[in-house]
Amino acid sequence: MRAPVVDVIIPARDEAACIGAVLAEIPRALVRHVVVADNGSRDGTGERALAAGARVVREESPGYGAACLAALASLPDDGDAVAFLVADGSDDATELPRLLKPLREGADLVIGSRFRGTIEPGAMPRFQRVGNLVATTGLTLRFGHRVTDMGPFRVIRRDALRALAMRDRTWGWTLEMQVKAARMGLRVVEVPVSWRNRRGGEPKIGGTVRGSLAASRVILSWLRGAVLGPAFDPR
Repeated sequence: MRAPVVDVIIPARDEAACIGAVLAEIPRALVRHVVVADNGSRDGTGERALAAGARVVREESPGYGAACLAALASLPDDGDAVAFLVADGSDDATELPRLLKPLREGADLVIGSRFRGTIEPGAMPRFQRVGNLVATTGLTLRFGHRVTDMGPFRVIRRDALRALAMRDRTWGWTLEMQVKAARMGLRVVEVPVSWRNRRGGEPKIGGTVRGSLAASRVILSWLRGAVLGPAFDPR
C-alpha cells in the first residue's frame, strides 16, 4: 500500500519569531507540500517561511478560516489528505505520524486531542478550557459520539474535505468541520497530542479574554446550528 499524499497547511499571522522552528519540526518525508497561509503579517512571517522551504500564500482578510481556505485553493487537488496545525509552536508537528496512522486505517478525520494527551502548565488558560468543554459537550450530546477537543492539529481526507464544503472564515473553522463531519457520518477519530506554550511573540486571539469572547460567539453559532440542523446558517 502506498503512503498517502499529505499536504500541510499552517495559518500564520505575525509569527516570524517561531515559524522557522515550527517548519523544522514537520517530518518532511511524510509530506508533499507545506503551505503557510500568511494572514496579513507585518513582521516578515512570510519571508521567513519561504526561507525555511515552505510555500507561502498571502490572505489579507483576517480570520483562521480565511487563511485555511486560501491555502487550500493554492494546493493541487490530487492529494490524499490535508493536515492543519498552528504557527506558534503550540502543536508538536513531530507528532504528525500519530494522526496519519488512523487515516491509513480508514478514518476520514483525525483530530489531535490535547485533553487525551498532555498540556504544558500555562499553555491553555481556564477560559479556553471552559469554552472547549462547552463545545465538545454540545457535540457529544447532539451526535452521541464522545468528543474531547476542537484542537487545531488535525488531518482530513481530501475527498471528505471537499464533501464538507467548508466556508467559515473565522474561528468557527474547526467546529464547522466537526459538526459537518458528524452530520455526514464520517469516521472521526481522536488521538492524544501535546499542547505547548507558544514559542515566541505575543498571544493571538485565543490567548486573550477579549479575543476568546469574539471567537466564542462564532463557536456558539455553530453549536446552535448543530442542534437546529443543517438548514440553520450561523452567518
